Amino acid sequence: MKVLVAVKRVVDPNVNIRVKADGSGVDIDNVKMSPNPFDETAVEAAVQLKEAGVVSEVVVASIGSQKSQDVIRAALAMGADRGIHVSTDADLEPLAIAKVLKQLVELEQPDLVFTGKQAIDDDSNQTGQMLSALLNWSQGTFTSKLSFENDWVNVTREVDSGRETIAVKLPAVLTVDLRLNSPRFASLPEIMKSKKKPVETKELTSFDLQLDSRFKVQLVSAPETRNQGIKVTSVDELIAAAKLTAKGN
Repeated sequence: MKVLVAVKRVVDPNVNIRVKADGSGVDIDNVKMSPNPFDETAVEAAVQLKEAGVVSEVVVASIGSQKSQDVIRAALAMGADRGIHVSTDADLEPLAIAKVLKQLVELEQPDLVFTGKQAIDDDSNQTGQMLSALLNWSQGTFTSKLSFENDWVNVTREVDSGRETIAVKLPAVLTVDLRLNSPRFASLPEIMKSKKKPVETKELTSFDLQLDSRFKVQLVSAPETRNQGIKVTSVDELIAAAKLTAKGN
């Protein structure tokens, strides 16, 4: 079984985000970047399946600028076998990403595609579902646990009311939640090995796609500063403080 994992380069989750002065977006100049945490979980899931003998090959793909090869190399150091970099400086929307991934799936012919549940930069939570629809494949979203049984995958999903388990027929697209696993830290030997693993570069222009923008960012603004809280020592003080706050609003 072959698995294709989509990975994205995002601002490191430990970095304090700064909004550009003109409100056009987030300032990423000289900011530490890293693989999307949900995508790291997806890579770990694929590598664990390979180690268990369920999967024979793990291919990672990233769509973005030349710097996106960093996250591909990070995935290779975790244990993926090879990478595909679709090179573009364009800021693609989820549907465009899904269309590119669809063509990669048609080229690579994997049995399973892993994506993160969402990317922490735009929180769209759309690409995996769109890819499933474009391929007409089964899908399992918000995966927190999985197991295989012949040509089926048992997927436990995190839903509003708790958890549900569904059986998904292969081939399938699975989007994974952080609860699925804890991604490993790559060792120095694995990092060195990853430098020798193949990464194929494809230009976005080589894909037969219509990538017209469907939305436009009007304004990006930082959240309002929250007022400092107070400490109370009794229920009466809590009620009085709540009343005062209500009057202020």
